Formats: sequence, C-alpha cells, structure tokens
Amino acid sequence: MRYPLVFIDGDQGTTGLQIHERLRDRDDLRLLTLPAGQRKDARARAEAINACDIAILCLPDAAAREAVASIANPAVRVIDASSAHRTQAGWTYGFPEMAAGQAQRIAGALRVSNPGCYPTGAIGLLRPLVVGGLLPPAYPLAIHAVSGYSGGGRAAVDTYEGPDADQALPFQVYGLGLAHKHAPEIQQYAGLARRPAFVPAYGAFRQGIVLTVALELDLLASGTDGDKLHACLADHYAGARHVEVMAPAEAAAATRLDPQALNGTNDLRLAVFANREHGQVLLAAVFDNLGKGASGAAVQNLDLMLAGVAADARQAA
Repeated sequence: MRYPLVFIDGDQGTTGLQIHERLRDRDDLRLLTLPAGQRKDARARAEAINACDIAILCLPDAAAREAVASIANPAVRVIDASSAHRTQAGWTYGFPEMAAGQAQRIAGALRVSNPGCYPTGAIGLLRPLVVGGLLPPAYPLAIHAVSGYSGGGRAAVDTYEGPDADQALPFQVYGLGLAHKHAPEIQQYAGLARRPAFVPAYGAFRQGIVLTVALELDLLASGTDGDKLHACLADHYAGARHVEVMAPAEAAAATRLDPQALNGTNDLRLAVFANREHGQVLLAAVFDNLGKGASGAAVQNLDLMLAGVAADARQAA
C-alpha cells in the first residue's frame, strides 16, 4: 500500500517543528523534510514539492509564494501556513468550522491557506453573529488579543529564551499603526463591511492566546442580548469536535481567562460575558497559538485533505 507523501517545507520554525512533532509517529503517511544543507536550495525544494502528495509550507510569505510558483505537478496539494495566500482568490480558507461545508471544501481543495492565529479567534467569534444577523457588518469593532511570545517566531523565542532573556519585556503591545496584516483576513472571512481596529500584544509566556471583542448592545440588531449571542454561537458550533462554547452559567461564574488553558491542544474555546445593567457584552476566545492557531489547524486540514486524496484514489481505481 502506498502511503501519501507529506513534505514539510520549513520544518525548523516554530510552526514547522510542532507540525513535525504531531506527525512523526503516524503510520498512515510518509514524511519528507530536507537536510540542513538543502533547506535554501531552490532546486532541491522544487524537486521535493513536486514529488509529494501534500506540501505544508511553514515559510515567510515571499518564500511561500516562490514555493507555490515552483509547482509543476498538477496533483500536488498545498497547505500554506504563511499569510501569503489567505485572502487570495483560488485558495480555500483552512478553518473547517467556519461555515457549513467548509470541511468538505478543504478536503477537495488543491490549495488551502491555514488561518492566522489571531484571525482564528476573531472569525470564530464574529462570523456566526454576522451571518446570523445579530452583529451588523458595519459595526465599529476593536479587537484586542494577547499571545504567547512564540507567535513572534524564532526571533521572539530567542528574545525570551536566549541569553538575554532577563532583558525581555514582560508585556508589550504592538501594531500601533493599526495596519496589522491580519486585519484584512479578519474582515474578509468574518463578513465585515468595515475594517476592524486590531490591537495585538505579547506576554512573557511561550504560547496561548486570549482574544476579546467588546460590544455595545444598543448598537446591535434590535432585541439582541448576551443570551441570543451565546445561542447563535452554540448553534453554529454544535457537534464541532475542536470548538466549544462556554455555557452561560460557567461564563457568569468566571473571573479571569487563562491564555494558556488550552495549550497543547487543537481546541478553541469561545465565551460570551454579558452585563445587562450596562448593556455591554464581551466576546472572548482562548486557544493555543501553536495549536488551533497554527500547527494543530494545519494537521486538522491535512487530515481532511488526506481523506480527499484517498477518495480520489478510490474513484481512480
């Protein structure tokens, strides 16, 4: 029996390392990585990507575009973990729980763009509410998120874990120019008519995310309250293996959110916190930026695409 060949291009970065860790002991596929001396060899990389069944690109944006441009084999499928193709036509967005039928679209796609870490939480919260008619697409949104420093890649990891780690800031807000590359991705897939203000931050912990969005109830669709927002999210994700919506009683009893609570998993936890007296709601998402926010999502998409490869093989036989 021929097992699918999966090529990880860029397996030494934070995302690539975790993908390799998640796949290395599996017996239903074969892994292909390049030795150190060939990782920047364009010819060796092109040969590898054209020889595989599915390529997972864990590369900077420019290198990801080059890798895709080198593909001559029409049967090669791609999961791009960079932001190079997330809003590009012809690419399937790799958030299986985003919409009905999305998992099936991913399974049959040749080109899948893995979501960004922050957009996973933002879109996961906002899209069902927009589609459900509870959140106006033109609502002026401000999205705040705090990630573990691994979200900044190898350079950030070196800053917090290297010889000068004692100099690293315990907390830092960045993206102050309000031009973060994740904003268009969030706007497109959440179905927003207005670009959201997105304010990210890093904390002095390795991985994990808390993302929050505050809403004023009097600016939402008439009659909308915390219960309706929760019900909309709960209905959308009913039966989803990797997304849970916190029960109202649990949310009402919560006093804090731990960004590291789901580390090491591919799970996304959503919550609605409501204050009826003040007419305000806080939407929140907790997940692992290297799990559902990166490598876990890539492996989830890979499994869907492997099922698609198997289905194609059965049809060809």
